This record gives sequence, structure tokens and C-alpha cells, in this order.
Amino acid sequence: MAALDWWQWLGRAVRITAGVYGGLLLLLWFGQSRLMYFPSRQIVATPQDTGLSYEDVRLTTADGVTISAWWIPAPDPNAPVLLFAHGNGGNISYRLPYMRIFHGLGLASLFFDYRGYGESEGEPTEQGTYLDGEAAWRYLTETRHIPPERIVLYGESLGGAIATYLAVRFRPAGVILGSTFTSVPDIAKGLFPYMPVDWLAQFQYNNLERIQQIHVPVLVIHSPQDEIIPFDHGKRLYAAANEPKFFLQIQGNHNEGFLDSLPVYEAGIRQFIEKTFQQNQGSQS
Repeated sequence: MAALDWWQWLGRAVRITAGVYGGLLLLLWFGQSRLMYFPSRQIVATPQDTGLSYEDVRLTTADGVTISAWWIPAPDPNAPVLLFAHGNGGNISYRLPYMRIFHGLGLASLFFDYRGYGESEGEPTEQGTYLDGEAAWRYLTETRHIPPERIVLYGESLGGAIATYLAVRFRPAGVILGSTFTSVPDIAKGLFPYMPVDWLAQFQYNNLERIQQIHVPVLVIHSPQDEIIPFDHGKRLYAAANEPKFFLQIQGNHNEGFLDSLPVYEAGIRQFIEKTFQQNQGSQS
């Protein structure tokens, strides 16, 4: 190949590579919301379908959006309450296994859908999901008059960011983070190592920063086999958390690990709830 031809070929290759890279940058910039949220409007089942009594409630957020939630009472009216913030896919009707487990442990629970999910109005945004979580918290504390010291926040995957946000803003009895990431930019760096993700990221959901501001018991649950949120994220969250803190290692993939490890998972939740409320009673006496 002549020198001129070689330089022409190289220039063409550079232009093609730059074009592909630029296209990826544009895709990441304009497509982030679609990469972040995977809502479903279809309600596939209700707690009643599995034999659980529940109340279908509607909550209004601070910015006027109506969101859907399910309240599942416990036999004991004074039982601890789990406020559950789900992951980025589906809606609350996909979380019936969690509802059965928590009810079997004697816990009451509130499951809510973010805006744009299930029967909730609107479209999801980072700030919007925080407002949705605040509406769920207010429902428990102001409408149902449940004391904050009886409420444990549970965040599943993306929901961990709503749980840490609420835990910093309010003061629950404790926080559970299941298969949760440190931050969205950290996840993006693992997926797109050659992209300027810090500059591109329109979402933060910075759990690593917020967990250091939480001063109630924290339980981090993660599986080494998690194919979506690397195990290292759970370990880093645990390392950054304040005492008292606990780590529960389960087995299995991102969405079904808690079911694959059901005996270990149930025992871990039960022990955390017992220790958390024993500590709270001790501090109040």
C-alpha cells in the first residue's frame, strides 16, 4: 500500500471510529431514561390472589402526582412496618413474593409504585421517585399515624436509592438495602469504561454518599452471583455504612436470589428486625 493510500485509509478509519463513538455518546445522553426505568402498566396479580388482605390506596405527591400503593397489614397492629421501594422494572404487582415473606414474618408493609409504574400517574424521574417515596412515608406517619421508630425502609436495587434518601431526610427504625448499587455513575463506568460517564450522567442516585449520613441500623443484602449489580457495590456500601450495620450474603441472580436463598434470607430479615427493635427499646428505656 502506498504511503498516501495508507494515510487515506487511516483517516477514513479514524472518522468512522469517531462517528461510532459520537453516536454512542448521543445514544447514552438521550437514551438514559430508557436505560434507567423499565416500567410496566399491567397489574399481573394482587395480594388477594395469594390470600393476603390488603388496601389499595392512592397517594398524592408534593408536586401533585397521584401514585398507587398497597397496604398489607399484619395480624399484630403494633408490628414493625416495612416501607418497600422496588427496583426499576415492572411494578408492585411483580413483588408478591416479598409480600408473602414479610407477612409470614409478622410484618406489615407498604408497597408503592413510582410515577409511570403500574397505576401511578406521570413519568419517572430521579427527583420524582424521591417525591414518591416521601408521599409513601407521609402516608404511614401522617395518615396511618405509625411512629417512625416502627418503620423500616427496604430498598430493592434502584429502590435502595429512595430508601437512603428517605433515611437521610427522616429517621426510620432501620434501613435494608437489597442488591443495591453505590451510584449510577459507578454502574455506568463498569458498563462503559471508555465513556466520560461522569460528564454524561443525568442520574446520580448516590447511595455511597448518603449511606454515610445514615445513623440507624443498616442491613446490606447482596449475592456474588448478581449479574446486574456487581457484588462489590454491596460490599462498598457496607464498608461505608455507620454502625450498627450487618451484611447478609445470599446466593443467586439479581432478581431471584432472595428466593433461591429463602431460609437464609428470611432468617437474616428476622434477625435484623429483632436486633433493630431491641436496640430501639433499649435506647428509649
